[in-house]
Amino acid sequence: MTKPRIYLSSPHMGGDELALVQEAFATNWIAPLGPHVDAFEREFAAKVGAAHAAALSSGTAALHLALRLCDVQRDDDVMVSTLTFSASVNPIVYEGARPVFIDSDRGSWNLDPNLLAQALADRAQRGRLPKALILVHLYGQSADIDAVADLCEQYGVPLIEDAAEALGATYYGRRTPGIRGQKAVSPGTRGRLGIYSFNGNKIITTSGGGMLVSADVSLIEKARFLATQARDPAPHYQHSQIGYNYRMSNVLAAIGRGQLRVLDERVNARRANCARYQAALGDLPGLEFMPEASFGRSNRWLTCITIDPAVAGTDREAVREALAAENIEARPVWKPMHRQPVFAGYDVYGGAVAEALFDRGLCLPSGSNLTPADLDRVIAVVRGMWRS
Repeated sequence: MTKPRIYLSSPHMGGDELALVQEAFATNWIAPLGPHVDAFEREFAAKVGAAHAAALSSGTAALHLALRLCDVQRDDDVMVSTLTFSASVNPIVYEGARPVFIDSDRGSWNLDPNLLAQALADRAQRGRLPKALILVHLYGQSADIDAVADLCEQYGVPLIEDAAEALGATYYGRRTPGIRGQKAVSPGTRGRLGIYSFNGNKIITTSGGGMLVSADVSLIEKARFLATQARDPAPHYQHSQIGYNYRMSNVLAAIGRGQLRVLDERVNARRANCARYQAALGDLPGLEFMPEASFGRSNRWLTCITIDPAVAGTDREAVREALAAENIEARPVWKPMHRQPVFAGYDVYGGAVAEALFDRGLCLPSGSNLTPADLDRVIAVVRGMWRS
């Protein structure tokens, strides 16, 4: 008999989503927009500490609009983390612009501020500064926002934060060296614009959806305009700009409101999963966990490990295949964007760190609905590879 499937990160409903969706049906607010959308925007902005928010059809849509709002155009350069999912880069190409990839640092796996400083200095000398920088907060861990934001301000480059994987994480704000700031902030709220995703595998989900946030109300108002087909104010349908069908539906927003109410519980559950893995697997030679940076608290969206085959006697792919044989889903760490065929030929600064993380990195099942028995199954398979 086939063992039950253990997924990498499956949806986990709370107690209120169904009642809120039923309310949408009862009031016949089924089409895009509606009172749940308005409420979700307000509640989400308050949760992450943003001034304004626009609920959209996906995180990718939010990022695309962020680039449009930063006036990214054909042949512009946009810097972006290379260790990420392709959705962080695709909207750059939508606009005919060119991605410029920046490698990771080993301490957080996120974009390396020192390498960014070199890249910006090089581009300034060449008279080709990027039109924007997309800073990805990877696998639930905040990047070093202050260091990156200070560089962006120095060179006049708009900062867009891709916090699709980092909802519920925190960053400790501006710091005196060696001293944490007084108030933790949410990744996604320091830059000119920040984006979040509610895809089915994220820490909370609306089945599909995203959010764009900003301190600038005019940017959010413009985003809402562009996201509703850029319809001009007129009794007839009139359009003076190209728009998009990017707004979230009232039904999905109802799900999002219910999910937002249990966000803290979901973060705690995923952090507990990671702690369980660390306690059970941390003694295995050649196995290391994605480090938690000193400047923040990760939501541990996914628990990620690296395996050094020279020490472990096994490798990432062998462990992944062993888990798959037991009907357990695990995935390699993101393949760096500069090694993706579709992005071949674009500029990259560094790359060796991201390549090593991909070659050795594995994401373990991390859903907030995993049971102790599920975790024990995963642990047994992984430990078994060190005995083989």
